[in-house]
Amino acid sequence: MPKIRYNNIDNVSTDKTLKEFKQWREQRRSKVKDYSYTVPKHPPELDYLHANRDETSITWIGHSTFFIQYYGLNIVTDPVWAEKMGFQRRLGAPGIPIQDIPPLDIILVSHSHYDHLHLASLRKLITAKTLLIVPDGLKRKMIRKGFHRCQEMKWWDHITLGGVKITFVPAQHWTRRTLFDTNTSHWGGYVLEPNHPATTSAAESAATTSDQNEPSSTKSRNTEASEPSGTPPVLYFVGDTGYFQGFKTIGERFDIGVTLMPIGAYDPEWFMTSQHVTPEEALQGFVESGSQLMVPMHYGTFKLADDTPKEALDRLEVERERLGIGKERIRLLGHGETLRIRHVKGKQD
Repeated sequence: MPKIRYNNIDNVSTDKTLKEFKQWREQRRSKVKDYSYTVPKHPPELDYLHANRDETSITWIGHSTFFIQYYGLNIVTDPVWAEKMGFQRRLGAPGIPIQDIPPLDIILVSHSHYDHLHLASLRKLITAKTLLIVPDGLKRKMIRKGFHRCQEMKWWDHITLGGVKITFVPAQHWTRRTLFDTNTSHWGGYVLEPNHPATTSAAESAATTSDQNEPSSTKSRNTEASEPSGTPPVLYFVGDTGYFQGFKTIGERFDIGVTLMPIGAYDPEWFMTSQHVTPEEALQGFVESGSQLMVPMHYGTFKLADDTPKEALDRLEVERERLGIGKERIRLLGHGETLRIRHVKGKQD
């Protein structure tokens, strides 16, 4: 039976010729890059994160890996604690050591590239109660690797767990782990929203830094415990993507409060444009999605392309000012730093 090959919206191709690949390799040999700037490292708030089952929190581990607490669930995105990616060492240690991550309810995988899915990390994170959610076409591989509590999703599919509705949404990218499985599984992002009829307007949800709130009282890990007070904002984890019309479409379908958006691995743009957004395109996608707060990711952890973390952040800031986006709407996190999200009272039935 022939393998299904997945495509992008409008069949946008990310394929590169051997000539183009060689041209990129030759160009990057002549470039001298300054990696003296590193993403700040913050001591993780482990006591708070292990006790919290009430507040919404987002902690950046590095690259596209976040530890998210949302409506009583502990979630990790794109689990990668690897010390190396190929021959390149990490630019900074993971924000939380893997052994200190609280027990997980869900792991979300955006696609199967090695910098987004590290099997050794997955094995250390998963327990009998952890649900692994992957794109369509990837479940069979995960089961072969021993991850049997696994569910795959097509674009726009959703699953409800506890009080959370999780929807798999499109991205513009590609995937491969071997020479023989190019685009045999899909790619995308995830939207998390409270699963009840009355949802919160994104404009009414505000983010607060971790040092502006007192920790909530200790909560049990039992997901059947009392629901968190107030309504959390809708979260949009973009995954890995080039700029595409899907940002606007996703924004029309969801009232997004917080977007976790990639800004790195874009240089040279002639080579990376179809698969990775530039910082300017990241902001364009953020605006078109109607989101209220953007947390940049996919920079400062691995040397995947020819841009540096400082270049990505500098370009992001110049474009933010040009577009007139308030500084408070772009929240840069350090590795290990926790962003706590204020819930809105009185919005639930």
